[in-house]
Amino acid sequence: MVTAKQSAPALLVVDDDPTVLSALRRDLGRYRDRYRVLATGTPRAALGILDTLRERGSEAALLLVDQRMPEMTGTEFLGHARERFPAAKKVLLTAYADTSVAITAINEVRLDHYLVKPWEPPEERLYPVLDDLLASWEAAYCPPYGGIRLVGHPFAPATHRLRDFLTRHQQPFRFVDVTTARGDDVEGAAWPLVHLPDGTRLSQPTHRELAEVLGLAPAVDRPHYDTVIVGGGPTGLAAAVYGSSEGLSTLLVDAYVPGGQAGTSSRIENYLGFPAGVSGAELTRRAVAQARRFGTDILAPVSAVALRAAGRARVLCLSDGREVTAGAVLLATGLAYQRLEAAGAERFEGAGIYYGATTSETTTCAQGHAWIVGGANSAGQAALHFAEHASRVTLLVRGSSLEASMSRYLVDEIRRHPAIDVRLDTTVVAADGDDRLRRLTLCDRRTGRVSTEDAEYLFTFIGARPRTEWLADAVSRDGHGFLLTGPDLPSDDNWDLPRRPFLLETNMPGVFAAGDARAGSVKRIASGVGEGAMAASLIHRYRAES
Repeated sequence: MVTAKQSAPALLVVDDDPTVLSALRRDLGRYRDRYRVLATGTPRAALGILDTLRERGSEAALLLVDQRMPEMTGTEFLGHARERFPAAKKVLLTAYADTSVAITAINEVRLDHYLVKPWEPPEERLYPVLDDLLASWEAAYCPPYGGIRLVGHPFAPATHRLRDFLTRHQQPFRFVDVTTARGDDVEGAAWPLVHLPDGTRLSQPTHRELAEVLGLAPAVDRPHYDTVIVGGGPTGLAAAVYGSSEGLSTLLVDAYVPGGQAGTSSRIENYLGFPAGVSGAELTRRAVAQARRFGTDILAPVSAVALRAAGRARVLCLSDGREVTAGAVLLATGLAYQRLEAAGAERFEGAGIYYGATTSETTTCAQGHAWIVGGANSAGQAALHFAEHASRVTLLVRGSSLEASMSRYLVDEIRRHPAIDVRLDTTVVAADGDDRLRRLTLCDRRTGRVSTEDAEYLFTFIGARPRTEWLADAVSRDGHGFLLTGPDLPSDDNWDLPRRPFLLETNMPGVFAAGDARAGSVKRIASGVGEGAMAASLIHRYRAES
């Protein structure tokens, strides 16, 4: 019989120096209430431990490994360990002279962190690192317990939407294909069906209903805020953190799940401070926790449907029928992916055709063939992500080169990966199938040649449009729907104050715009975060001068 302690996730320490090994076991004692601490002096014995864990259905949460070992290097060990437990956090112990090796390991084995010996005092140099890594691992870990169960047809759009919603909210769940379901999963049920641990059954729930039952939609009863932020991507979350930390009562409203397009990214590798990269889900989790820590109220999934002025106040009408007033409003609505203009594509949305890197579909297409449309960074990141799970990935690019719109580091990784095939000058002209996607018709733009390919999974990243239609004529937009601010506003744009609009201010005083939906913005996560911080500062200035 396996006890609860024996089934706890493991922290594995590997170091051939007995003194160092003993010190690590001692210092990791603080985690024994949640983890098993396992230690060995040889990499081969450590691989045996990992094999035993896998055979018993146990998890390895973190691997803490010395680089300089005679049997094999720490980097070589982590490469083997990654095949067994790809989700385990990886930490390399190095001497000062080994730091270049650690940097190389970030690329080769997706190293999460490296520690330079000695790590004394552990309260400053060890525990903060491990606490952060374990919190990240726990957020993504799906423990084997009787939690949420989702029953449905794997290629039904309604099922896909619920899977994506639970995944984006980082709610562990088990998916049950209705064709293999038994008992109360099939009796008198209308799918998709959600089973909760307390016995509650929800048949075809809306996102709002599911959020309320799971406690993801806390009550927000305040009728007025200093600042209301529309959009929960990196820009909106940054503004929430900076505004609420400086004393502004802040409400963040998101139509779906905080994180925006960035939240769907499988790995962001060029964001400052994360040398090993960070997933969009993890970056979002951290940002949401930080905003809430400072007192930000988050309302989702709720859409803003209209904006108007009422004297000095700004009034937002919400999709649930409420109205919220604010001293200032930040529009950080972000972008929505353009729909694929191919015959039959609309029919298969959520049934083989997906917009963005829907991580909920990662396991579904395991060992299959994933097709990806797009030539920018988001498409490149998705290609590398799915190449870790699918047997084959084909990247369809309309342009004649990857370098035209993709960062160099992604281009290099894609060209090195044996499972990724790149087809340039190629477009999708039609999609076909039965109850799910089965075939794609492709066109070579150079030759005009048309071909048909078997395909069950297509992920598209083909440009985006701003989410600003709901604003109608409330604020000025350019011909593509992007929000005009500051110096980009026409001089005769109904501005009724003696001062000119601030840099990120729209033609309605006290209403600001930032991030991807703003005309002229740089479409990068870091710049969006910067604009969010700047918007919080300008809102303070607006309040001081009003």
